[in-house]
Amino acid sequence: MAPLKIGIAGLGHVGCGLIELVERQQNLRLPGEVQITGVSARSQSRNRPVDISPYRWFDDAATLAEDPDVDVFVELMGGSDGPAKFAVETALKAGKHVVTANKALIAKHGMALARLAEEKQVDLLFEAAVAGGIPVVRVLRDSLAGTEIKRITGILNGTCNYLTTVMLEQGREYDDVLAEAQRLGYAEADPTLDVSGMDAAHKAAILSAIAFSADLDFSKVSVSGIDKVSLLDLRLADRLGYRIKLIAEGLLTDEGVVCRVEPLVLPATHPLARVNGSLNTVRIEGDPVGAITLTGPGAGAGPTASAVMGDVAKMFRPAIRPAFGRAAHHTGRPFVQGAPTEVAPFFLRVYLPDQPGALAALTEALAKEGVSVDKLLQESGEESGAAPVVIVTHRCPRANMQAALERLEKIAKPIDAPRLIRIEAAS
Repeated sequence: MAPLKIGIAGLGHVGCGLIELVERQQNLRLPGEVQITGVSARSQSRNRPVDISPYRWFDDAATLAEDPDVDVFVELMGGSDGPAKFAVETALKAGKHVVTANKALIAKHGMALARLAEEKQVDLLFEAAVAGGIPVVRVLRDSLAGTEIKRITGILNGTCNYLTTVMLEQGREYDDVLAEAQRLGYAEADPTLDVSGMDAAHKAAILSAIAFSADLDFSKVSVSGIDKVSLLDLRLADRLGYRIKLIAEGLLTDEGVVCRVEPLVLPATHPLARVNGSLNTVRIEGDPVGAITLTGPGAGAGPTASAVMGDVAKMFRPAIRPAFGRAAHHTGRPFVQGAPTEVAPFFLRVYLPDQPGALAALTEALAKEGVSVDKLLQESGEESGAAPVVIVTHRCPRANMQAALERLEKIAKPIDAPRLIRIEAAS
């Protein structure tokens, strides 16, 4: 078998990790030999943990992408537009197979790139774009091709999971734990993409498009992060037997595919509630297999480079498969926004004035809107003048909860904005 020649664009942690794997490939189980034909990055002189001098240098990633000596173009630059998108398009138009770890690119332009790959009869693979070392893309697209997927839920951002885990376990506030996570390398210097939920949303959209044969439309994805979840929220939920996690969800409905990322309150016994630290996990529910849960490292140079190499290995015998696993006879389902009238139990945390009648006003507002209380927990306001109150409701429409909060605002103005989080059923 002839050596497989790859060009690598992007020499950050993952790109250098891939080079390290190529250089010790005798210890791997690849079908043949991988050779690096050329590399490209923003700076040739930057200090790196690997020696790139043996490889041809390309100032321009697009030039590397169409080089005649490249069989597979590996894009590890990042970014949904700009040089990364242009280089991938250039590679596909030149008839090159493409492997990428770029979740933002696939979430925003994946459908168009998939059509281009199909037109040029080349492979576009992106296992490393979702959940790092967990082979969930391959499982959904290939292993579960005979399963009708109904729902996907998961923890798809290790930074957020690390933050909520440490905050609860060590009783520390968000800003303090975030600063530590940045020092340890678990969080970026600018953590906005992670804590806002956007990183997890890119991944959730990709998985939903594959699982439900859907036309990926990222504009329909609902996104809410953990940056407003406080230590108090985590601690009060824990006292009631719950955990708060940032959960990505893809759900098949009669109208189409609902994809969203938001904090959820989970029973402490739920499989996702037991995943702590920086781990990622994906739970796939379908017929006839039931539920499957995959857990592992979701980021980092090693796991992500391993996923990239797994895709590269498939190129020794390319199958020219549809990038999102959808055959021509499948009718593409649309992405739709979740209805605000969803029915579920809810976790409500409010700061009420520490004065007579405030709690009665809250329960009255809920009762007026037909919301039944399942559990109630109130802490002392001590010297702050504000008493934190948590209510767990029975199942009710979200619209009723919103109406009750508007009614409460008029009766007994809360000290700050209430926290309303959907509760996931036990599983």
